[in-house]
Amino acid sequence: MDDHPGADFSVKPELTGELVVLRPFDLTRDAPAIRDWLTDREVARFTAGTPQTTPAPPWDEEAEIRMRDWYGSRGHQSDRLDLAVIDRASGLCVGEVVLNEWSPANRSCNFRIALTAAGRDRGLGSEAVRLTVGYGFERLGLNRISLTVFDHNPRGRRAYEKVGFVLEGTRREVLRYGDGWVDDHDMAILASEWRRHRGCPGPDA
Repeated sequence: MDDHPGADFSVKPELTGELVVLRPFDLTRDAPAIRDWLTDREVARFTAGTPQTTPAPPWDEEAEIRMRDWYGSRGHQSDRLDLAVIDRASGLCVGEVVLNEWSPANRSCNFRIALTAAGRDRGLGSEAVRLTVGYGFERLGLNRISLTVFDHNPRGRRAYEKVGFVLEGTRREVLRYGDGWVDDHDMAILASEWRRHRGCPGPDA
């Protein structure tokens, strides 16, 4: 397993599960959903930590141009993977998954996910995480995939644990949130763990 030829992020796959399909972005279809999560209070709270405020300025022409420039270029990136999460039941985009911060020497990546309200609490996120992590280990030859999750996002942490991410440490009180402070948890999953449970660890894993 240590003789893997190396990750090829220039390939943008389509990954199909029971609930979701992960595919490259298509702005003609996906732009409304992208706007949704870029202006969603819950997404902002769990990523930037912004509490009880509008997460972004009102959507305007400049925001639209930035969004289209960014997501229109995702298919051309050679050092990261950005895929749209498509709800198979509706055929609509409900979020994104990302493998970034690639370290070729260490065969490691960071992972993140964002879902619109339409994609939450239905198991779509867990399957999207599992499909992305599996691709990272089985096709890209990664050895480690890591992430961080704020303490006020227990739903996200449970979703990661269901796929086999392990808590490695806690950075205490990193985020000022209202009148208090929020911890940030470091989690990761290794290729050896993935080979053992394929993203479905037992209750004692």
